[in-house]
Amino acid sequence: MSSVNTYLPPGEGETVFTVSSTPIKFGVGALRELGADAQGLGMTRVALFVDDHVLGTEAGADALASLRAAGLDAVVYDHVRCEPDSDSFAAAAAFVREGAFDGFVSLGGGSVIDTAKAANLLSTWPDDLLAYINAPIGRAKPIPGKLKPHIACPTTCGTGSETTGITIVDLKSVGLKTGIASPLLKPTLALIDPRTTESLPGGVVAATGFDVLTHAVESYTARPYTSRPKPAHPSQRPPYQGSTPYNDIGSLHAIRLGGRYLARAVRDAGDTEARHQLMFASTLAGLAFGSAGVHIPHAMSYSVATLKHEFSAAGYEDRDRMVPHGIAVVINAPAAFRFTAQANPARHLEAAAALGVDVTGAAPGDAGEILARGFIALMRETGLPSGIAALGYGEEDVPALAQGAFAQQRPLVMAPRSVSLQDLQALYRDAMRYW
Repeated sequence: MSSVNTYLPPGEGETVFTVSSTPIKFGVGALRELGADAQGLGMTRVALFVDDHVLGTEAGADALASLRAAGLDAVVYDHVRCEPDSDSFAAAAAFVREGAFDGFVSLGGGSVIDTAKAANLLSTWPDDLLAYINAPIGRAKPIPGKLKPHIACPTTCGTGSETTGITIVDLKSVGLKTGIASPLLKPTLALIDPRTTESLPGGVVAATGFDVLTHAVESYTARPYTSRPKPAHPSQRPPYQGSTPYNDIGSLHAIRLGGRYLARAVRDAGDTEARHQLMFASTLAGLAFGSAGVHIPHAMSYSVATLKHEFSAAGYEDRDRMVPHGIAVVINAPAAFRFTAQANPARHLEAAAALGVDVTGAAPGDAGEILARGFIALMRETGLPSGIAALGYGEEDVPALAQGAFAQQRPLVMAPRSVSLQDLQALYRDAMRYW
């Protein structure tokens, strides 16, 4: 199977794609070089954003020791909310404004990294949060200029936030989860030490690992960059371009690694090979979706994560009830890929094969179901909920879920097939229960 013809230029459409990636340092022991890297970026007084769970770990100790050994004044901020909201963003920005910092380090999962991005933005270029939030929910104001240097150090194998210009927030004023997207939000450096995954509970590895897989498949199946019109000026080329030959490389390999190692990494905390490989898959997927974009599963996830807070996920028992981001995303994925497959069956079959599904003799019309079943099998193997009904949702919630997802036009426009409000309602019904 090959989808190379996806990229044949269609008439007057786009013919150019760009690659603008966050510099990456990856490997065992990378955290011990944090101080030297921060010093090299000109930092002297550092705001260290960290999850309170991470602060007392070996990773937290290594990060602090490295910063202080380099002679840097590092001040810890550990009041990050898991799945941050507008109030937690405001509190973080206030902390930064009072502290007169010249650089940021984030050490934790996506919530920590996203909070540091937002605090950097709102303290450097103060404005109402809604000014920067993606349209149509917010005003999508362009960030006026550069932000302070930020080194992002992920401790979970899934977020990809260390490589992207996206920060996600639960907007309490409107009851929706959405985000800010700008290349200027990308961290200055992603410093990735796979040892940080070794102490994660299996449930956290499952949630974040499925975020990796879904990122990668969404990027690989996104509308091709050639389907967009050429911009009137190169500066108007969007940061999320759709699938490109460059992004395909990282997406496909991330899917292969996820299919091979996710269940192992969840099952056995001592399987360092599996956990380290999953962290590398996360890095690859983050680089891919950071320019290709994501689509329907992510758009649907924000309603799932926001409208009800009844679920307690494995690995998150000591936190407030909520749906972790990775679960909110993947629980929609089988339904979404059944829907999108008809736009490009070959791509969906290629993704299924990379996941480890036998696609020998598969017909194009079966592509969506084959990919969906591959996800469902892995979800069952790793103990994930059987659908959104297991999170507390029912038929009566479908209209509100769909309305919230339909407001997420930034990811929806990247889908290979247009999706209506009625389509989204049908997808949530399909996602209600898979087994």
